[in-house]
Amino acid sequence: MKISTDVKKSRKVEIKSWKSPDDPSDGNFSLSLEHFNIPESAIWNNNQLYYRSGPWNGQSFIGVMNMNTVYLDGFYLVSDDKQQTYYFTYQYSNNSWSLHYELDSQGNLIGRQWDAGKGDWINWYAVLQTDCNVYGKCGPFGMCDPTKRPICSCLKGFKPRNREEWSRGNWSSGCFRTTLLQCQRDNNNGSGAGQGDDGFLKLKMMEVPAFPDRSSLINGDCKDQCLKNCSCVAYAYDDGIGCMFWGGDLIDVQKFSTRGVDLYIRLPSSELDKGKSNTVIVITTVIAGILVITISALFLWCRMAKQRGRNKIWRQIEDVEENLIGAKLQQLPLFNFEELATATDNFHHTKKLGQGGFGPVYRGTLDDGKEIAVKRLSKASGQGLEEFMNEVVVISKLQHRNLVKLFGCCVEGEEKMLVYEYMPNKSLDSFLFDPAKQDVLNWRKRFNIIEGISRGLLYLHRDSRLKIIHRDLKASNILLDQELNPKISDFGTARIFRVNENQANTRRVIGTYGYMSPEYAMQGQFSERSDVFSFGVLLLEIVSGRRNTSFYNNQYALSLLGYAWKLWNEGNIWGLVDKVILELESDSKNEREIKRCIHVGLLCVQEYAKDRPTMSTVVSILNSEISNLDTPKQPAFTETPLMTHDVENKVSLNDVTLTNFDGR
Repeated sequence: MKISTDVKKSRKVEIKSWKSPDDPSDGNFSLSLEHFNIPESAIWNNNQLYYRSGPWNGQSFIGVMNMNTVYLDGFYLVSDDKQQTYYFTYQYSNNSWSLHYELDSQGNLIGRQWDAGKGDWINWYAVLQTDCNVYGKCGPFGMCDPTKRPICSCLKGFKPRNREEWSRGNWSSGCFRTTLLQCQRDNNNGSGAGQGDDGFLKLKMMEVPAFPDRSSLINGDCKDQCLKNCSCVAYAYDDGIGCMFWGGDLIDVQKFSTRGVDLYIRLPSSELDKGKSNTVIVITTVIAGILVITISALFLWCRMAKQRGRNKIWRQIEDVEENLIGAKLQQLPLFNFEELATATDNFHHTKKLGQGGFGPVYRGTLDDGKEIAVKRLSKASGQGLEEFMNEVVVISKLQHRNLVKLFGCCVEGEEKMLVYEYMPNKSLDSFLFDPAKQDVLNWRKRFNIIEGISRGLLYLHRDSRLKIIHRDLKASNILLDQELNPKISDFGTARIFRVNENQANTRRVIGTYGYMSPEYAMQGQFSERSDVFSFGVLLLEIVSGRRNTSFYNNQYALSLLGYAWKLWNEGNIWGLVDKVILELESDSKNEREIKRCIHVGLLCVQEYAKDRPTMSTVVSILNSEISNLDTPKQPAFTETPLMTHDVENKVSLNDVTLTNFDGR
C-alpha cells in the first residue's frame, strides 16, 4: 500500500471506498495523506473531513492510540518538507500472515487477517472504534471522552454554545469561552499583554486538536512562546515534532486512556483559581487536625530517615542488580539531589543541553570545579528503576576511550539521575546534519569518528568483561569531546549477554526506527549483528551527511540505504558522498578510505543478519587489514516507490490492488 501527496504539483494517491458493499463504483469516502502543517492521514466524506490520524512524529501518528503496535507491522512515512512531498507506505514483512486493509462504504478503515481455520477474513483493526474518532464530534472547545456519558463536555473555562442542542446530544456547535483572556482584556484597554495573568490548564494523555502550527523549540520554551502571542490558546510538545501551537478554535480534542500527549489550554487566572478558596478552607481545617499528630512523630522520623533512606536506595539497587547480573555497585559514587540541583542552578533552562528519550540533560559544575552532564529521568518517561539501573550497571563496568564515562548516580524518592562526563561538542548529529557546522567535519575527522565508534562497539561485543548489545546506536547517541573524538552513550536499552549467548528475543522492541535491523524491528530478535546494522546506517549517514529517516528521492528510493544501493549498482558511489568532503579535501588515500567505508556500510545493512560482518571484521576492514571484501547483497528497507497517480484520474480499484491495499 502507498498513499502520497505532492503539494507543489497538486497530485495525490488516495484510496476510494466502494459506494456500497455490492457496488464497486466510487463511494463518498476517500483516504489520503494531508500536510496540515504536519503530515497526517485523513478520511474525507466527499469534501468534508471525517477522520484525522493526528500529526506524524517520525515514528507514529500521535492521534492513533494504538499506533505503536500497528506500526511494528510495516507502516512507514517519508516526508520532504522542502519539496512538499509526502509518502505513507505499508508493507508487512511476515509472509506467513495474509493481511489487507479496506476503506469500507461507511468510511471506516478496516484491517483484516486471513483465518485459515475459518476460511475467512477476520477484523483485527479499525480506525473508527468510537464516536470520538469522528472529526469534530464535540465541536470547537469541546472534549470527547468515550468512557464518559455523555461523551462530550466543554473544556474548563468554556460553556455550551447552544444548551438546547447540547442536551439533545448534538454537540457540533461546541463551546465558548466564559471569561476573556487577560491579554485580550489588556489589548482592548490599550495596555500591554499581561502575560502573568494568564496561565495554562494541563490535560494529560490527549489527542491534540486539529491543524497545529509547529516550532523546533525545546519543551521548556513552548509555554513562554505561547504566552508572548495573545492569539495562542493552547500548546503541546512531542519529542519527534517539537512545540505545537493553536491560535483559533480547538477542534477534535479527545481524551485517551493510553499514550497521547499533554495538552496545555490557556485560561485567565480567574478560571484557574475558581474553587481554590473553598478547597483551601477545607484543606486548612484538615491539616490543622492532622498537624498536631504529625508533628509529634516528625522529629523521630527525621532522625531515622537518613539512614533508612540510604539503606532503601541500596536495597532497590541490589534488588535490580540481582535480577540483572548480580553486580555490586557500592564503589560507584552516589550523589544526593541537593548536590546536583546546586550544580545545575536548580536545573535551570539555560543549563539544558538537550532532551533525550527518557528526559532532559543538564550541564552542571560540582563544588570541585568538575563539569558534568546530568541526565534527569522525567517521571512520565516510562523508564523504570530496572531500566535506570540497567544503564548504571552496564556503563559502570565499562572503561574505554570511546564510551562515555559515568561518574555516579542519584536515586532519591521519584528522582533518578545519572551523572556523566561533560561533552563540550554535544552529539554527532548536531554537526553532521547542520549545514552551518558540516564543514567542521572534514574527511579525516569523519573517518576518526567512524573508527572510534567501531572500536567502542567492538569493545562492547567482544573485549569487555561483559558482552553487551547497545540496541540504540544512532547519531544523537554519539557524543563528541573537545577534539571531536566520539564516545558512545545512552545505555538505558542495552542488553547484557551471557558468555555463551548469541541471540535473544523480546516482545518489547526498544530503539529508533531507521536504525533498527529488520529482524529486531519486526520480530524482536537482536544480537551483535543488530548493532552492526545500526552501525552501517550511521556510517552511511556520516559519509553522506544525510539522515536515513528523512532522506527522500522521488525517483529512486525511500531511504538513504536504498539510494546508496542504487548508486553502488550503477558504479557511482561518489554521488553518495557529502559535497562538503569533496570540497574540503580530495586525495587518493581519502578516496580509498571513502570507498572502503561505503563498502563496509552496505555490508553492515544487508537484510539478513548472517550476511553481516562482525565488528571485529569491520575494524579489520577499516584498518586495511582485509583487502578482499565480499560483494554486498541488497540492504533491508530498500523497496522502490511505486508510480503515483493523479487524483483527477481517481484511483481505481485496480490501482489500489497494485499498492496492496483493498478499497471497499
